[in-house]
Amino acid sequence: MPQRSLKRKLLPPLDYILAFEASAKAGSFAAASRVLNISETAISRKVRLLEQHYDVALFIRGNSSVKLTTQGENFLVSVQQSLDILRIASTEMFIDQPKNLVSIAATNSVASLWLTPRLNNFRQVNNRIKIGLVSSDDDEECLSEGMDLIILRGDGNWPNFDCRKLFGETVFPVCTPDFLSKNPQAADINKLASLNLIEVASTHPEWMNWSNWLRYNGISNTQPEKSISFNTYPLSIEAAANGLGLALGWQHLIDRHLETRQLICPLGNTNVRTQSGYYLLKRKASKPFPERDIVENWLMTESEQRRKYRSAIIF
Repeated sequence: MPQRSLKRKLLPPLDYILAFEASAKAGSFAAASRVLNISETAISRKVRLLEQHYDVALFIRGNSSVKLTTQGENFLVSVQQSLDILRIASTEMFIDQPKNLVSIAATNSVASLWLTPRLNNFRQVNNRIKIGLVSSDDDEECLSEGMDLIILRGDGNWPNFDCRKLFGETVFPVCTPDFLSKNPQAADINKLASLNLIEVASTHPEWMNWSNWLRYNGISNTQPEKSISFNTYPLSIEAAANGLGLALGWQHLIDRHLETRQLICPLGNTNVRTQSGYYLLKRKASKPFPERDIVENWLMTESEQRRKYRSAIIF
């Protein structure tokens, strides 16, 4: 038993390795962040944790670039060989799968709040097609080889992928009717910062928090006085639905909560529209097959039914 435990400790998390490889190839954490579609801060943190794991410096850090140390160069050779083997094996695994299986990767919020509630209706009509769903807020994991369809948040620019916009991004405060009844100041945008605000602790550079949302609406006091933070968006919405406070609602992710009045919009139509959106991706080099086309068309149909922003019912 001790030997098995030791072997597990020898291996760092795979995302640390991927951040190291991308940084070594790109020559900077900023360039690596664009390759992996995560923030520069997240790249730097993963590399630092990898160095702490081995207790060795892998990079010499400059003002805007990084250079491998001797130990880093040696480590990169082994890392690339190992990852190449893993990528080939992973590709072969997906190639060997039956074609009636369509693999979909999506962010945690889309998978939990938008996609999963709709899968039952799809299966009733297309019971021959199997759906394999991977949920992750790590863009690199979602973009991995073998995913037939991918749903990500961004600006629609992913090299080597065909992108179709599912829906835009409209963000507004939400809470339960009971919370608004007990806290009528929630209907006053100038008083929101004094209430219980639910945050999402995201490392994604474009993820909107309360300070940003208030600032975009011209509020000078943008620092929440009382807040609680969750590491995923679905948890923040669940907390709001349980009356814990006000959360920021992404229109197309919480439309069912609004329709059932689990959540309401205390500020009516006050919202922020961003330049980002949620996109359906498929690799340009991938070989098409009918089952994937059916799922892709179904996803686009589902999004078109709710693409136009609709006002929520106000308590």
